[in-house]
Amino acid sequence: MRSILKWIVSVFLASSLMGCVKKEILDDISLIEGISFDYVDKENILGTVVIPVYLPNQPPKSQTFSAKAEINKSILQEIQRQTADPVVTGSLEVVLFSNTLAEKVGILPLVDPFQRDPGVGSGLSLAVVDGDTKKLLSGKYGIRSNATYISNLLEHNIKNEDLPKTNLQLFLADFYQQGKTPYLPQLKQIGKDKLKINGIALLKYGKMIDLIAAEKMFFFKLLVDKYSQGLHRVKIAGGEAAIRSIHSSHNFELTKRNPTEVTIHIKIEGIINEFTGQELTPKLMHKLQNQFEKDVEKECLAMIERFKEKEIDPIGFGHFLKTKTRNFDFKNWWDNQYKDTVVKIKPEVQISESGVIE
Repeated sequence: MRSILKWIVSVFLASSLMGCVKKEILDDISLIEGISFDYVDKENILGTVVIPVYLPNQPPKSQTFSAKAEINKSILQEIQRQTADPVVTGSLEVVLFSNTLAEKVGILPLVDPFQRDPGVGSGLSLAVVDGDTKKLLSGKYGIRSNATYISNLLEHNIKNEDLPKTNLQLFLADFYQQGKTPYLPQLKQIGKDKLKINGIALLKYGKMIDLIAAEKMFFFKLLVDKYSQGLHRVKIAGGEAAIRSIHSSHNFELTKRNPTEVTIHIKIEGIINEFTGQELTPKLMHKLQNQFEKDVEKECLAMIERFKEKEIDPIGFGHFLKTKTRNFDFKNWWDNQYKDTVVKIKPEVQISESGVIE
């Protein structure tokens, strides 16, 4: 009898709570899937939202609305005055910031409202745009809505290419973590119906301070993320190999103190899909592995030295050392230790012969 009474009370409470939730009819609201921000001046921005319009027996069309507002005020309030239905963020997939805005003002005042909005998921995609975000968001990409296309473009390159995993949650975690510099992908429109990932933007205190070019993204991902799939080309005297299905992992080791020395162990596994030489002998295989390791060591070390010059730490050396040092002093780390820290790269490459010999 007591168990039945508990069940009745639980059902009653659940029904009461459900009644408190504000209900929305999909046909009576405008669901934003993407929003972008362009720089106007030091106090104002131009915001653009993309809303999918669903028609019977047709692919969805993207409708855009733009409005100018002060940086510290909600752009959606201005957008609401242009739409026939209430604008809501429950389906938001991507947020874009222009390069100029990211460099001159920073993106933190614009990111903050999204982390406070309970309707926005932590997996929201953020990106910087080389050029006009309004123009980019107003393009025509594929048969799906523009925001979905951009979101899928980023997700595909995270899973199968050289883009490290990024989203709203990871960006904020890196920002609030003292020993790590956040980063975001940079997009560029290369046609009315085409986009590309142009590199990785590095942000210091929310402002874009540097850009990793697309051809260097492979080495950056080795340092900050792991590969489950991937492709890299290695050149030797006997030909060139396309190494596919790359799997990678990395781990940090504190190998010395005073001065600080950190060793990064990088393991890479892959198969040779194509080789432009004659016969791929065991000797050439060994040369390919050695050259791959040399490329990784050289490019990663050059990248780390560049980060030191810019006084940024997207790899997270500061965070790593904090876990190894009691009463770690971040101010002393940034002022004195970081630039003198010795970093060693120890790559280990394993390649199996497979695929086509051209």
